[in-house]
Amino acid sequence: MQSTMHTKPAAFQRLRSGTGFEVGSLLQVFASLLWLPQAGLLAYALQRLMDGAGIAAVYLPAALIFILGLIRSVCDAVGVRRIFKTARAELSLMREQVAASLAARSPLDAARPASGLAASVMAEQAEAVIPYLTRYRPARLRTMIVPLAILIVVTPLSWIAALVLLVAAPLIPVFMALVGWRAKAASEAQMVEMGGMNAFLLDRLRGLATLRTLGAIEATALRLHASAQALRMRTMAVLRIAFLSSAVLELFAALGVAMVAVYIGFHLLGQLEYGAWGTRLTLGQGVFILLLSPAFFEPLRELSAVWHDRAAGEAALDALDNLTADGLLLPDAATASNTAAATARAAPTVLIQQLSFAHQGSSTSVFDRLDLQIAAGERVAIMAASGGGKSSLLALIAGLLPLAHGSITIDDVPLSASSVRGLRKRMAWIGQKPHIFAGSVHANVALRRDGVSATDVAAALKFAELEGVAQARPGIALGEGGGGLSGGEAVRLALARAAADAHADLLLVDEPTAHLDQATAQQVTEALLQLAQGKTMIVATHDPVLAARMDRVILLQAEEQA
Repeated sequence: MQSTMHTKPAAFQRLRSGTGFEVGSLLQVFASLLWLPQAGLLAYALQRLMDGAGIAAVYLPAALIFILGLIRSVCDAVGVRRIFKTARAELSLMREQVAASLAARSPLDAARPASGLAASVMAEQAEAVIPYLTRYRPARLRTMIVPLAILIVVTPLSWIAALVLLVAAPLIPVFMALVGWRAKAASEAQMVEMGGMNAFLLDRLRGLATLRTLGAIEATALRLHASAQALRMRTMAVLRIAFLSSAVLELFAALGVAMVAVYIGFHLLGQLEYGAWGTRLTLGQGVFILLLSPAFFEPLRELSAVWHDRAAGEAALDALDNLTADGLLLPDAATASNTAAATARAAPTVLIQQLSFAHQGSSTSVFDRLDLQIAAGERVAIMAASGGGKSSLLALIAGLLPLAHGSITIDDVPLSASSVRGLRKRMAWIGQKPHIFAGSVHANVALRRDGVSATDVAAALKFAELEGVAQARPGIALGEGGGGLSGGEAVRLALARAAADAHADLLLVDEPTAHLDQATAQQVTEALLQLAQGKTMIVATHDPVLAARMDRVILLQAEEQA
């Protein structure tokens, strides 16, 4: 058994590198830098007033400040909008690629993620990527550019003020990094707990009838309550770390601004004559430095506020990344070509040569170098002990597992990555536990296949003797898992699916009478025989009554025909 390797989806690579967000982020950086000329104009106007120029000297600076404010607002709004649209599009593409990656994995892959966990990651946890991209990434870029620009402007005016800012600034990222490592670990633990609880809940909902029969409802409720409490504790731990990071930054930012303000105040009062390159700062210069000091720490404060978004976003990206991990893939997972025809003119032959199979991670072969030939229109029963490979053989014929050794030929077309999709269109799969999707009975029978009309669905339901079942009328809505249908009715619905497909001339049937009473099993057997007229049918079964109605019985373990 082989595990097909594949490259990570392109959306992951773009999001990890930040490609596609440059324009929006640069617009936001430009908007932040516009505060420098605004602060300069404000300080200039105040200096002119102190020089006795009169109120007329304020008009032009005020107008320019207003214009720059409008430009700043527009740039910031356009940047935010562009980043959000890009982030939403990239997340949608990422979800699509994750879904495609999961769909490409074989349903028999033992390492395939639980459906509850996958749904939780794709629907809930993935949303944490949006704040990470729209808030944290732009804030990080502003932190790298804006404080440096302010430092360059302040240094020629006062080296002491620049030194205070320069000393206070590095302390913030250092403490944020220390807090951030713990924040990421806490976020990852929270998401694992959330995914585990969702998977547990979905699994128990699916088996609710069994839990009631066994009297395990109370134990399940206690287990769910314990999971919810564990998730609550994880969430509170994440919030505590988020508040801690904000408090650390506010402390150092407040100290930095306060120290600059104290120096400027005493310098203007004449108490501190040094620190301005041998000259004395004017009122306008002092106000300009004071206006820029909070702006110096503003990107860092914003980065602290969104530091939790970074931890949650990276944890979500890792969770999505894990869903695309290499596993047991379908043979056609890496190809989009179809060389086999979608329709058939006659029942196909099936030729199996030197076929070997071992379960994933096992060194023991279930069957080794199996040779089998099934004639066109033949009805064959595959029998073996439990674990003897009956269902696995059907899965190999259907192309749901990669061929490790040997070959399968259907109607002279070798089963391969390029032909399996076309060959599947000639197949109908009927399992012992057919999955019923949330939707109408019509949708569950038609399965969105081309050419299946309402008339075909009605005829298929009549063939399966479901026309008299109230819950099996075409317009009736079914819940996920087919709530309201009995086990026998679900199997007959699967028969209706096969009957509605005019192109299916190879029937693969897996334990159709298992867990059915004698009368229902007899009814399903008769329907199968009628459906198989003019078609090739391979049935995996333990039922000797059903096997006796077939043209031939094949014992897998004995590797001989009976």
